[in-house]
Amino acid sequence: MTIIQIALLSRWHVHADDYAREAKDNKALNIQMVWDEDTARGEQWARELGVPFEADLDCVCANPSIDAVIVTTPTHRHKEILIKAAKHKKHIFTEKVLALTVKDCEAILEAVKEQGVEVMLSLPRLVEKEFLYAEKALEQGWLGKLSMIRCRLAHNGGVIYEGEDRGWLPERFFRKEQTGGGALIDLGAHPIYLMNRLAGKAEALYARLQQQESDQVDDTAVVTVEYTSGALGVIETSFLSHGSPFQLELYGTEGTLLAEEGEVKIKSMHVNENNWTLMDEPMTDKPRPLEQWVQAIKEQKQPSITKDDFIKLTLINEASVRSHQEGRRIIINKMLTK
Repeated sequence: MTIIQIALLSRWHVHADDYAREAKDNKALNIQMVWDEDTARGEQWARELGVPFEADLDCVCANPSIDAVIVTTPTHRHKEILIKAAKHKKHIFTEKVLALTVKDCEAILEAVKEQGVEVMLSLPRLVEKEFLYAEKALEQGWLGKLSMIRCRLAHNGGVIYEGEDRGWLPERFFRKEQTGGGALIDLGAHPIYLMNRLAGKAEALYARLQQQESDQVDDTAVVTVEYTSGALGVIETSFLSHGSPFQLELYGTEGTLLAEEGEVKIKSMHVNENNWTLMDEPMTDKPRPLEQWVQAIKEQKQPSITKDDFIKLTLINEASVRSHQEGRRIIINKMLTK
């Protein structure tokens, strides 16, 4: 396979154009056609890209000239569409989350395994310096025993300012049937998968998914996670926060790491005589998710972003929804066995 022929499936997600641009910039990929559940939207996108629009998803998946698909459909359609693509032996790149339940994630991954195709979920902050520095600090023992981790990612996409009818985030992101949730499943996904990696296995959690402005989905959420190591984690996210910076904080018995808006600093008994120190040494670059997917297809190279990341992301989301609905602490293992 010299050039991977791509079909773009839906412009529903706000990052659909970003992935189309990444695909166009990647010499190993060629966008061959567009499908969208909204015909008018899909036809417009196809015109902009200068490729044909195909209204029948089955025709796209059955097309022998298509090698792979980039899926940015409504989240509730992921299971149906990803399994259909896999059964037609199409490689799959998709926006998070993989699916709304662990059971559905497992069904998708089973189909992928059976058909021998590659699947990649876009979890981009696993290749960015905040995570890479935090991972290194833990691996080097600079923080001692991790006692607490906090991560916040929020924006103002749900804020309706004076003179406006709505915020900049599309209205469809507030339709529960399509999204499966609000701020937590969308923005909160990033803190969840980062903390899953850095803090390890989650044992239990308690979540509050607040509907402050939206009448269907949470627009602000906080999740407190207990890890098997004994560490505590706090996940914060919101669609109603103006000027809120991305923050990642790790606290341990021998050091603290703070990351905010691209700056990472550490204070450790093992670094620079226990003085606050910017972490700015060069890091080995890790390819972005789309590039890792291409390398897996063409070179059989193992991605650093794994299926375990996919499953655990949905697991924390699913447990958080249950915690909020039932107003109680959820023990993760008990939830999985039910």
